[in-house]
Amino acid sequence: MSKRILITGAAGFLGSHLCDRFIGEGYRVVGMDNLITGDLKNIEHLFALEQFEFYHHDVSNFVHVAGELDYILHFASPASPIDYLKIPIQTLKVGSLGTHNLLGLAMNKNARLLIASTSEVYGDPLVHPQSEEYYGNVNTIGPRGVYDEAKRFQESMTMAYHRFHGLETRIVRIFNTYGPRMRLNDGRVIPAFMGQALRGEDLTVFGDGSQTRSFCFVDDQVEGIYRLLHSDYSDPVNIGNPHEITILDFAKEIVKLTGTDQKIIFKDLPQDDPLRRRPDISVAKQLLGWEPKTSREEGMKKTFEYFKSLSKEELGKREHKDFAKHIRR
Repeated sequence: MSKRILITGAAGFLGSHLCDRFIGEGYRVVGMDNLITGDLKNIEHLFALEQFEFYHHDVSNFVHVAGELDYILHFASPASPIDYLKIPIQTLKVGSLGTHNLLGLAMNKNARLLIASTSEVYGDPLVHPQSEEYYGNVNTIGPRGVYDEAKRFQESMTMAYHRFHGLETRIVRIFNTYGPRMRLNDGRVIPAFMGQALRGEDLTVFGDGSQTRSFCFVDDQVEGIYRLLHSDYSDPVNIGNPHEITILDFAKEIVKLTGTDQKIIFKDLPQDDPLRRRPDISVAKQLLGWEPKTSREEGMKKTFEYFKSLSKEELGKREHKDFAKHIRR
């Protein structure tokens, strides 16, 4: 019989792509999401499939799944600044209580658990590029702290279960990932820029635009996660694209890609916004034989085509005025 996997955050951007991948690999997939930031449209194409089932549930509460489970992927968490600034308590709870509940479920089912951590555990890094050995530079009480510390605690809890109980665990540290099904205007750089360009608005750059990011296309990210799950390595692994670009240069790329003539305007840099972000993927290369294959030009074209297909109503939605001033990832 085919193996069965639980994917939390299944209706989210990355979670939905993981559902597609594992169904494509012949798995029976149980998707779980409380839909606080996820969207059923991302997985509606799966509901007719016999090998897919969906639970509308918040993993911060006790999690029960009937039957056997071979694997669990914990991807339930707000991931954009707009979201975790609006729902900070839920963000902390899903990283702590949610992780604890899923660790208990993994113990009960004798399942291997992979958790989605993030490059945000490095904070505003003092080391560049960021390797898994770097402990980070995080402001625990700053506006980003609810997300950063939830993920750092999640890693600690997971390693405690691995060491104390011998539970099979994996930890992926995800760097900026993009592609179809991202929510427009969720506070992250790519959907924010593309939404502004498609609406004919000026592109907003925070600070002077010299801060850097490294963008990984979703197909490459999913491939790295898939390989890590099936590896024998329990320490954290960076999965991201090491090709670094400044936000200002990236904004210029967006203007060129979209064929628009918008201006680039500048606003104050938000508190604790990381100035440089690039993964050291040496471990992933050596351990998993993985590195990203999709060029930024190719990936951005696919992403732009997706955003262009959205309705005028979706394009018209903007970031909440109280949160738009905050950090973009």
